[in-house]
Amino acid sequence: MRKLSAIAVAVVVALGCSNSRTATKSNAEAATTSVPPLASSVAQVEVDAAVEAAAPPEVLAGVDYAAEAKTLFRIAACGNTSSPVPDGFDAAVVDAHCKELTAMIAEYKKSWMDVAMPFIAKLVPADTPKTVVYPFGGGDLLGALATYPNGTKITTISLEVAADVRKVDSIPKGRLAPELARYRMVLGKLFEKAHSRTDNLDIGSKSVLPGEIVFDLVALAVHGYEPTSLRYFRFTADGSLHYFEQAEIDGADAALKANKKTRAEIDDAFFSNMELRYRSTVADAVHVTRILRHVAYNLDDTHMKQSPQLLKQLEGDGKIAAMTKAASHLLWSDDFSIIRNYLATHTDWMISDSTGFAPTYAKKMGFVQDTYGTYTWPEPFGTVDVKNATDLRNLFTANPHTDITFRYGYPDKDHHGHIVVTRKPK
Repeated sequence: MRKLSAIAVAVVVALGCSNSRTATKSNAEAATTSVPPLASSVAQVEVDAAVEAAAPPEVLAGVDYAAEAKTLFRIAACGNTSSPVPDGFDAAVVDAHCKELTAMIAEYKKSWMDVAMPFIAKLVPADTPKTVVYPFGGGDLLGALATYPNGTKITTISLEVAADVRKVDSIPKGRLAPELARYRMVLGKLFEKAHSRTDNLDIGSKSVLPGEIVFDLVALAVHGYEPTSLRYFRFTADGSLHYFEQAEIDGADAALKANKKTRAEIDDAFFSNMELRYRSTVADAVHVTRILRHVAYNLDDTHMKQSPQLLKQLEGDGKIAAMTKAASHLLWSDDFSIIRNYLATHTDWMISDSTGFAPTYAKKMGFVQDTYGTYTWPEPFGTVDVKNATDLRNLFTANPHTDITFRYGYPDKDHHGHIVVTRKPK
């Protein structure tokens, strides 16, 4: 393992994702300054901090890859740029990368975050749960933090595996500069479009760096957080989490070395699901530890029935805040009825683009839907049901019109930004 200098900080992420390999996803943001908490929830943050300060330190199971996460945070996400580049990495390459990425982040903050976040903050109720579930949301911690900046436990779910963070310790000579350039290219598309295509997020499967984790660390840096731990886990039969111990990882490495398992098999078995803990680098007098869990899971009904452990885990969280965007209209399909029903029965407030609940289903489940921006017809991502598309267009026509000047996930077919809030009536 390369020697890690100082402590790593700030964090950055990418956006949206889908459960379909042909789907598009939402974008990520990155930067080195923080977004302050919403004024309406500062008091609650202080209460949380006081509770955490009084609680005994939590003893976590499993091997912790915090050192690797902090290294990756510094060299790829450009967090904690006041500290030296860790030993073993070309400082000139990293500095050049961070100079370009910082400029990209600054423009993204100006053009999207500074516009979208104040608008969204006015929509989110003050009593919204701080546990957030984001299906089809791999690579989009950025979007989750922009929507729910005071969330303390966020679960993103997509087909993409987290991948092995230890890759950062074995980058082949000469590969660092081109790899960082590839990530800047993908992040640039995310910043520009406010959602990303699945083929962009698939960079992680071809990269010498773990793509999902890079995107998530970029999001942390943008919003003024730093990683504190990173563990991998699997679900047990009852939905609880088993964190992998060092001996299990060593066994996987041995199987790979002996050609008994492929790299893909090892990633699927041991590096699919990760828990990234993080904390603010600013503001909080006592740093509240927050949790991101990224889960690699196929959310269609067939797979959810075959492997119900994720649903059991999610149901244990009780009431949640929900979001989805750039999700290929999968929630319109009865092939995804299990995850759709979970969302409908565990949240009272959800934000989305057109790929959230179809109006007929929302009404059936006791919701009302508020609309913002302009929607005429969906972009042709995934299978677009004509009745649902028509119902949504009629909903936008019937509701009061509010202009928005930014995209939240997909635009409509005429490139208009739009938002749908699905909520229980007061």
